[in-house]
Amino acid sequence: MKPHAEVEQVWPRDGRIRVVGRLYGLAAGAGDGWRLLLTRRSRTDHVLRYGSALDGDRFACEWAVSDLAAYDGFSGADQWDLHLTDGGLKLRVGRKLDDIRGKKAVLVYPRQAVPGAGFGVRPYFTVEDNLSLECRS
Repeated sequence: MKPHAEVEQVWPRDGRIRVVGRLYGLAAGAGDGWRLLLTRRSRTDHVLRYGSALDGDRFACEWAVSDLAAYDGFSGADQWDLHLTDGGLKLRVGRKLDDIRGKKAVLVYPRQAVPGAGFGVRPYFTVEDNLSLECRS
């Protein structure tokens, strides 16, 4: 299995989303300077960047769902994909190392309304068990 950022916990609450996990498939001491990227699927030039705390191979990152309101102009629904990067490597954030296949139909997280923006944000697993965000009006 190729290197990726393995999700262990997803915490959507109080207008924020927190993701905790481990880097998989990299040598020990993967280095510093890791950042979380949220990339809009319909407009890949729309990218949000956040610092990611790294302790050994463990990572944790958090962001406000209201940050997605800076990129409006969609109608109905839009998706954002999550990656961890150190500037060289770009690892997809997902959950592959468990016994649950088809997480999209099994694991459902609550939608959080973005005040004043007219849409809500909900983390979800894709058909490939990667973690993404859905924005829906």
